[in-house]
Order: sequence, then C-alpha cells, then structure tokens
Amino acid sequence: MALVAPVTIQKISGDSLKETPDLLAVEEPLEIRLGFGPVDDRQQRSVAVTMRTPGHDEELAMGFLFTEGIIQRPSDIISCRHCVQDSAKEGNVLRVELHPDVVVDWARLNRNTFTSSSCGLCGKTTIDAVMALTPGPLSSDFLLEPTVLHALPERVRTAQRAFAYTGGIHAAALFDAAGTVLLVREDIGRHNALDKLIGAAFWQNWLPLSQSGIFLSGRIGVELVQKSWMAGVPLLAAVGAPSSLAVQMAQEAGMTLTGFVRDERFNVYSKAERINVHSLLATSL
Repeated sequence: MALVAPVTIQKISGDSLKETPDLLAVEEPLEIRLGFGPVDDRQQRSVAVTMRTPGHDEELAMGFLFTEGIIQRPSDIISCRHCVQDSAKEGNVLRVELHPDVVVDWARLNRNTFTSSSCGLCGKTTIDAVMALTPGPLSSDFLLEPTVLHALPERVRTAQRAFAYTGGIHAAALFDAAGTVLLVREDIGRHNALDKLIGAAFWQNWLPLSQSGIFLSGRIGVELVQKSWMAGVPLLAAVGAPSSLAVQMAQEAGMTLTGFVRDERFNVYSKAERINVHSLLATSL
C-alpha cells in the first residue's frame, strides 16, 4: 500500500496560477479485529477502527493493543495479518489472533479507550484509569544533554520519508541518550504514529523503554502521554505544546515532558532533573 497519492492541483502564487502535480498523504480506515477464546470456542470481535496512513499496520495494532492493556508480551499473539476474505476491504482489515490464555476484559477496554477528547471523563478519572494499567511512577536514570534535544527536530525530519513528499504527516521517533534516532514511524494520525512506534518496540521485546526517549512532531495530548507511560518511556519531547492534562499525567507518571522543541529552545513541564541543565546554568552566571 502506498503512503502517498498523486494529484493535480492549481497552484496560486501572487497573481499567477499554474497546474502542477502534487503528492498527498494517504488516509484510509483500518479495522482491528481480535480472534480470542479457548481453542474449542474461538470468537471474533472488532475492537477499533482508525483512520491511518497504510503501512506498518501490524505494529499499529500491536501498539494499540499493548497501550490499552489487552496484551503484555509478544507471546500473547499467535498471528497478526490482513483479512483477504472481503475483497472490498482488502488491506484495511487486520485480524490479531490472541493466545487462548489471554482473557480480554471488554468492559475495562470500553472504559479505558482515550481516543476521544469528548469522552466525558474528568481529568482525575482519566489518570486513575491509566494508573491502574501501569506499574506505577516511572523510575529511570535516563539523562539528556540540552544539545541532544536541540538536534532532534532536524534528525527526525531527515528520517521522515513521507513528510518530505507531502508535508502533511506526523512522526514519532525513538532515540537514546546520545541523540541517536533508533526508529521512526509516520502516520497521518499522531496516535497512530506513536502506536506504530510502540508496536515495533513491543515486537522486538524492547519494552519497557526505560533508557529511551520519544520525540513527537506535533502537540502532546494526554493520550500520547498515556501510551508513552505504558511503554515505560521516561522522557517525552515534542515540537508542539502539551495540554494541561498531558502535563498533569506526566507529573503523576514521573515522566519528563518537554514541548516547543525547536529553534534551539524548549520548555520543560515536569521532571526537569532528567535534563542536564548544569552547563546551561554555569554559562548564564
């Protein structure tokens, strides 16, 4: 499946107009179905439909299922593949077969899906629900130099293949304390890009990501902090701003949260001790 789609546009610049080819980020639905239950009584149920950019669909599904607390380890999955029975939906339905021993708490899943900003939950309820899924506040000696954060936007941008063509796609990147970008995933949806990244790390048995940070190309909503907390990430950085609830959840998680990481500057909203600011303080004195 293609990440980009060709179109012809009318480009207007000042008082001139010309017809020119262009590329758009592809957006298509993905339905995630679960196969579950004992060997002699297997069942199937749709668990989510998301609008995504095709590619790394298996990672997206695994990242979503992990951050929602449905699966805990790669061995919980027997198989993960696109359905081919329905030709009209070919490539847009993914079936994840769970191990017979995996018990799905459907009631809890319905309560704890944080994909809507109009879910009706108050902030404390949202955070309490996430805390029930996590091992508790993060504990990590991860330490980052300010210069590493300054360099991340450009390093991630050079790795964004689809963004280079369309200018309209989000990225989530995994990086280490030296600033090495370990993994990048792109999607038209911020949540999907992060799910793909976490899903890839999950399948590689890298979780928890206690010695890594995640960099996001957009703003930070509470659900992105939730997903990062589930993955054990001690530091979350983004080009954009965090929401008030995102900061509140990061504080509860013991997660370092930085925003507006661009143009040689950034803001720290929680757990500033993971950023080595001593050299900056010495310079400013």
